[in-house]
Amino acid sequence: MQTVVITGATSGIGLATTKKFLQNGWQVMLVARNATKGAQVVADLTQDFDEKLIGFVAADVSKEADTKEMAKATLERFGGIDALVNDAGIVVHGKVHEISADDWAKVFDINVKGSYLAAKAVLPTMLDQRHGAIVNISSVSGMGGDYGMVAYNATKGAIINMTRAMAIDYGEDQIRVNSVAPGPTNTPMFPQDMKGTFAKNSPLNRIVEPEEVANAVYFLSTDEASAITGETLPVTAGFEISTGQPKQV
Repeated sequence: MQTVVITGATSGIGLATTKKFLQNGWQVMLVARNATKGAQVVADLTQDFDEKLIGFVAADVSKEADTKEMAKATLERFGGIDALVNDAGIVVHGKVHEISADDWAKVFDINVKGSYLAAKAVLPTMLDQRHGAIVNISSVSGMGGDYGMVAYNATKGAIINMTRAMAIDYGEDQIRVNSVAPGPTNTPMFPQDMKGTFAKNSPLNRIVEPEEVANAVYFLSTDEASAITGETLPVTAGFEISTGQPKQV
């Protein structure tokens, strides 16, 4: 039986990804900062899935001690780690002159340092096993710029290139590293009154559902993607493919 560690697992894309792996019989260690919410999510999941497949650890991925405990708890509970999904992330809005240095550091601590520390914690196990898959969650915002989101853009761009570098470093150890870049996604964080506005930039005339992102994450974590590493898979409903020229007919 295979085991995946998922950070940011109790809501949005992380929760949808958790359910996708459970539906396919994986053992899942959910990781999130809020222990109370984690306990509730686990209780909810056990109504539909075998509780033996589900674990939870409260951890702040920006703290190395927490990510080490995350890996330790997973090995004690499940005996191995076959995949890691780095989904924990936050958004900070504002232009460069508007963002405080503390907020800049905070978004990098969670989005970039957190992905680094989580990977660092599980890699010794993957290296011993000589197999593993890491999927980092980037964003369409890592592929281009947005108005008033420079810090978030910078972190998500960093994740894409970090993914490439990790894939090069660990390929000879049979560890694949990829990223998924969601477009605007219908999670609790997304402003529901803006769905129509964002949908206009999609040739499918809609935004993305979290389950669609989860499908891509799951694919990249399995042997179905055995020849794919160092890549970024956009799941955007075509949000980023236009040159920006207006429709004329």
